[in-house]
Amino acid sequence: MALVAGASKTGVAETESKIYMSKYRGLRSSGMITLMGAARELPVSSTCSSSVGIVRAVSTPDTVAVKRSKVELFKEQSNFLRFPLNEELQNEAPGINEVATQLIKFHGSYQQTNRDERGTKSYQFMLRTKNPCGKVPNKLYLVMDDLADEFGIGTLRLTTRQTFQLHGILKKNLKTVMSTIIKNMGSTLGACGDLNRNVLAPAAPYTMKEYAFAQETADNIASLLTPQSGAYYDIWVDGEKVVSVEPPEVVAARNDNSHGTNFQDSPEPVYGTQFLPRKFKIAVTVPTDNSVDILTNDVGIVVISDSDGEPQGFNIYVGGGMGRTHRVETTFPRLGEPLGYVPKEDILYVVKAIVVTQRENGRRDDRKYSRMKYLISEWGIEKFRSVVEQYYGRKFEPFRVLPDWEFKSYLGWHEQGDGALFYGLHVDNGRIGGAMKKALREVIEKYNLSVRITPNQNLILCDVRHSWRRRITTVLAQAGLLQPKYVDPLNITAMACPALPLCPLAITEAERGIPDILKRVRAVLDKVGVSYNESVVIRVTGCPNGCARPYMAELGLVGDGPNSYQIWLGGTPNQTSLAKCFMNKVKIQDLEKVLEPLFYNWKRKRLQGESFGQFTTKIGFDRLQEMVDKWDGVLKVPPKHNLKIFADRQTYEAMDELAQLQSKTAHQLAMDVIRNYVASHQNGKEE
Repeated sequence: MALVAGASKTGVAETESKIYMSKYRGLRSSGMITLMGAARELPVSSTCSSSVGIVRAVSTPDTVAVKRSKVELFKEQSNFLRFPLNEELQNEAPGINEVATQLIKFHGSYQQTNRDERGTKSYQFMLRTKNPCGKVPNKLYLVMDDLADEFGIGTLRLTTRQTFQLHGILKKNLKTVMSTIIKNMGSTLGACGDLNRNVLAPAAPYTMKEYAFAQETADNIASLLTPQSGAYYDIWVDGEKVVSVEPPEVVAARNDNSHGTNFQDSPEPVYGTQFLPRKFKIAVTVPTDNSVDILTNDVGIVVISDSDGEPQGFNIYVGGGMGRTHRVETTFPRLGEPLGYVPKEDILYVVKAIVVTQRENGRRDDRKYSRMKYLISEWGIEKFRSVVEQYYGRKFEPFRVLPDWEFKSYLGWHEQGDGALFYGLHVDNGRIGGAMKKALREVIEKYNLSVRITPNQNLILCDVRHSWRRRITTVLAQAGLLQPKYVDPLNITAMACPALPLCPLAITEAERGIPDILKRVRAVLDKVGVSYNESVVIRVTGCPNGCARPYMAELGLVGDGPNSYQIWLGGTPNQTSLAKCFMNKVKIQDLEKVLEPLFYNWKRKRLQGESFGQFTTKIGFDRLQEMVDKWDGVLKVPPKHNLKIFADRQTYEAMDELAQLQSKTAHQLAMDVIRNYVASHQNGKEE
């Protein structure tokens, strides 16, 4: 039996009382007498005050008439994610029906259409892998590379959660692609859907104890929360379960029911028939290393070590999440907040207790409000902690003091700590194709390298011998994978989601649009005098769901219409502050009208070392809006003939004419040309 708060699930705070939503009652056992009262309508802003009731966690929903989303019914009636997906995959139709479309997400796939095409819909599928810590064995990378060419669109996409995405898979090829991934050390199970997604951890293959422990913990959490019914293997490999042996501590934690967390005698002891209300995201890291955007996750876990570097336990954050809905102010991005500290041997039990708290109490009537961040916003952290402690069976210890966070990209060459090197490669928007894909294949196959995907959509080559360094650097540079010092700093920290043409939620461009956006931002920075080595964290998404985490950016562009974006300002370079919406409906062609006055004033009025995000927060949106409204443009200085660069006036004038087309000075364009020339000829010649 378990003690569970019988609180109403009525939405989030600060909402007008005239908005009403049905109360959700969580899950209960069949035949048990519930201690909760009948369903009733409550204002969204009402405070939960119900007394605590004794309820066992089981898979059958409360028989009292309660509104549930149709996805909840699809899950409940699916025989643990089998039906009707198994039947839909057998017919000759190019696509699958609505129910199967929802269920296949749990198996790691989305049904999509190419929105650039007009007329009859051409259905295809996106597959997403599950790679805890971003780890990709050599064998799996080569298989993914082959599958992209044979069955996909010829590219691999690195995601912001350290996984691969394959696009363009036809329904008739799904089983072949899925089974090939499974039989080559990979999986797509749980990469999408209402359950725990890929578990993030720093991708750097350091041998230091705390990094190794963080990655081991991420692996164990991923195993703990992997679906157990076998439906995935029944459908894709005809019941042949291809898995490695789980650590005994994972099995023990999953099977433990001493605090009423499990569905007894169920194929899914943690998830039951209905899994979680929505997606659930977890990240593990070490102090200072915020390569994982720790505060954006439902659960953020930080290794705490003693003075000798020996891991002792974990700090835990809860309640982060990026998704929101345009023009619905009761949806919002949120940062995680401290929950407490636990000893290292308890981490799996604590994670399970948090998951069960969300499973039992998260809203299932309206999916806009089903993420755990809304439960915590409604309850408050104290009540949430109290309920988690009931499932955990112990009290949390006080949160340990942490040093400041830093964003770490791990680009370039680094020592692993075991005599080998790793090489971090910047991949614009995570899209691997063309000459870059061919060169990576050559290097990874020739040197038998494993790789890791970073949360910033980049790639790390692991276990490189010192004697291979020069050759690998040269081969990759010739394919456009340059050393980081030759990459524009704006590109280093930028991210974008895929958006159009395949994402059904996209309102406008992101991945296809960001290359031009970054060039235009660089031109504005040059124009107002910001030096080349200074940067701004820019993230672009085609809709408000926040897959590229734009609400943590210093400059976030969130699609809100065709060729139109909201502009979000105020994030920080170390991803610890939430941005806020500054402007709506900014047309892409008008971007400079907004950015030029903002960057100009940042350049001239900032404090020493003050980032763009810190500056915009300090100044405030009223003054920033005034700067935009009153902007007359940068004071133009008559051009000068610079003999240091231009040997003759004719060359200068030709360059000046070209530069004007890019909103640059002749000097700026010339420096770009020289910089690119030097990079292409020098990259790979250095140790």
